[in-house]
Amino acid sequence: MFPDMIQQPGYHKRLKAAQTLIGHTIRVLAEISPSWFDDVWITDATPVPCGTSRETAKRFDMAGHAGYGYCASYSRFYWGLKLYLVCSGDGMPIMWCLAHPKIGEREVVEAMLHAEHHLIRDGQILLADKGFSGKDFAAATAALGLRLLRPDRKDETYKNGSLGNVRQWIESVNQSLKGQLDLAKHGGRTPHSVFTRVAQRLLALAASIWHNWTTDNPHKRSLIAYDH
Repeated sequence: MFPDMIQQPGYHKRLKAAQTLIGHTIRVLAEISPSWFDDVWITDATPVPCGTSRETAKRFDMAGHAGYGYCASYSRFYWGLKLYLVCSGDGMPIMWCLAHPKIGEREVVEAMLHAEHHLIRDGQILLADKGFSGKDFAAATAALGLRLLRPDRKDETYKNGSLGNVRQWIESVNQSLKGQLDLAKHGGRTPHSVFTRVAQRLLALAASIWHNWTTDNPHKRSLIAYDH
């Protein structure tokens, strides 16, 4: 009754084949935007769920790549990956990667910064949250020419204080990806598919920010004009 298996739409096949092009386009849009020259970068990680049941985790093509992690924002566990993002203050992606949620945040960001060390300017400030505390990570970022700025923990002597709205500033970028670009609803079922669909959303964010700079929109990360 079914002589031919139903194949994925041609659009998604072409999208996966264009992985390298998508990544290159994100970088080009970042480089031609004024925020590329910002002295302040922000970094954070956000969950990328890939399944919601134990059965899915067992039979999914993502098995071996994804894993269980904890999302503090929603106080719940999830199965999937984590998106790590280093961006400018307006949310323009500078560096990004997907990683297993069991790998430490500091390890992933440190490896990402080392891989893209040629983008770091001497004296660049990196804003992060309390999760990026630790002498080893501070030393590693300093060796790369970065000045790490994060809120003080309760058990530390005063250095930077709570940094007020820094956490909200970082979270708002992730909220744009999750709320308006449906990051959690990517629909990917294989490593290549998940990577491509996450990159697709980052490209949409980068294109919107670049266009808002071009049109002098004061709200650089506003996606309202593009989500209808």
